Amino acid sequence: MQSIRETLEARERETLAPQAARSADSRGRARPEPEDDVRPAFQHDRDRIIHCKAFRRLKHKTQVFFAPAGDHYRTRLTHTLEVSQIARTIAKVLRLHEELTEAIALGHDLGHTPFGHTGERVLGGLVTGGFNHYEQSLRIVETLEHDGRGLNLTWEVLNGIAHHSKGKRGAPVGLPPERRPATLEGQVMRVADLIAYVNHDIDDAVRAGLLRPEDLPAGAVGVLGATASQRIGSMVRDVVRETTAGGLEDVRMSAAVLEATLELRGFLFEAVYENGRSTAEFRKAAGILGGLWEQVHQRPNEFLEQRAIEAYGVERAATDFLAGMTDRFAVGLYERLFIPRPWVGPLGMDR
Repeated sequence: MQSIRETLEARERETLAPQAARSADSRGRARPEPEDDVRPAFQHDRDRIIHCKAFRRLKHKTQVFFAPAGDHYRTRLTHTLEVSQIARTIAKVLRLHEELTEAIALGHDLGHTPFGHTGERVLGGLVTGGFNHYEQSLRIVETLEHDGRGLNLTWEVLNGIAHHSKGKRGAPVGLPPERRPATLEGQVMRVADLIAYVNHDIDDAVRAGLLRPEDLPAGAVGVLGATASQRIGSMVRDVVRETTAGGLEDVRMSAAVLEATLELRGFLFEAVYENGRSTAEFRKAAGILGGLWEQVHQRPNEFLEQRAIEAYGVERAATDFLAGMTDRFAVGLYERLFIPRPWVGPLGMDR
């Protein structure tokens, strides 16, 4: 009698596009393990990511604005959820594997530092050999979670996480095969990441008073639309249309939509990400991480697990410790280490 997992794997073979990844055909895990009797491999990976500690910490990590006072600004967690939603929409229309796409989306930013990309740049200047959040995301799922055992995810999920980052000028599509995710699902997540953050960061910047809708580049708005909903719809439809027209050889965008999308991203870097008003608090955050780095190196046994020091060395363990912090944990630890507390004498009349 077939298990539930085997029934679901058979359904994948019947319903997914020929170019889609299939759970039963996965390249497997670094450590072989018995298959779950209910969940196919990619669904199991998705669940492991959702239940890991690094995923929960994303709710207190910066997306664009450091510790925003309003309740409606994005965090790294809400960004991740928006990426997942867009990626699954595209995957569903193309008949790709939705759970694989979702697992990659949910895991892609697990390694982000506190204080957003400023934190990443600060750590990059402190750590020997530099620091990249996508490499840290892989380290979390391969090594750090579950007390050093990692999540033991499938090769396809790890490959998608490793190839998601685009940087300031990288394109979401059109890369040579050796530089793009090996699965179409990973490629979908890569483009969904850009679609999500370009649009929700505009929304947050307008809410913060840094932008007005009329400040957006007129050419890009003319191609994509005047609202976030219109722009996301335009981008998603274009990806589906162009990828389908290309026979699902790879994930594609039309030249016009890709150019407009990259124009919006370039505008955001100038008007928001590198704007003096929005980055003023991050300059302070750089001092926080630098101060914590120094203290952890001077007194590693007070901050780091002995197991981690012995296994990875002080610098690597310190990097994992700082990169894993939420914004508020980093600020709180800095205050405890560097900000003097007022002396409280005995209660009663002055003596």
